[in-house]
Amino acid sequence: MDIITKYFPQLDDLQIQRFQALEPVYRDWNAKVNLISRKDIENLYERHVLHSLAIARVLKFNEGAEILDIGTGGGFPGIPLAILMPEVRFHLIDGTLKKIKVVQDVIETLELKNASAQQVRAEELKNMRYDFVVTRAVAELAQLRIWSQRLYKTKHTHAMPNGLVALKGGNIRQEIKALPKGEYVETYPVSDFFEEEYFKEKYVVYLQG
Repeated sequence: MDIITKYFPQLDDLQIQRFQALEPVYRDWNAKVNLISRKDIENLYERHVLHSLAIARVLKFNEGAEILDIGTGGGFPGIPLAILMPEVRFHLIDGTLKKIKVVQDVIETLELKNASAQQVRAEELKNMRYDFVVTRAVAELAQLRIWSQRLYKTKHTHAMPNGLVALKGGNIRQEIKALPKGEYVETYPVSDFFEEEYFKEKYVVYLQG
């Protein structure tokens, strides 16, 4: 937990309580569902929570913004971002019911009024529009673009136009190359924000919608 307050010292008491509550609830669920590898559960705050919060270093969502987390898995990056930004609405989706049940329980346990979770695939969403789509370790950028491009609101209210903000690792140059010509992309090394070794070769990638 100290690693979170190291980079986000401005957290209020409720936010700190909610971040602290993540470890027991995820440990409990992990014993039943095996969401996160044993090695990773020991590094929950660094590799899952703080990694998710790298998005907040690139873009501060406005009050009232609506954000979709595609392929949320166990609730990342949506849950940590919802704790950090209580004035922003987050909709977390995943195709796997057992994962969504975990996410729904985490939301309920933490009393996160600004987050909701649903078992649905991005391509099945109907009549829903968002300011931004966020995602972590779900698919390549070209596929994420296909899933997300019809889901953006037409009105832009942020410094960046509405679009995709993805946490990526590995060879992102190849993924960017595979996008259709003319797509606008910005890449931010997570190691610019957080000094831990784990964040080398990790990136926040913004793809304009």
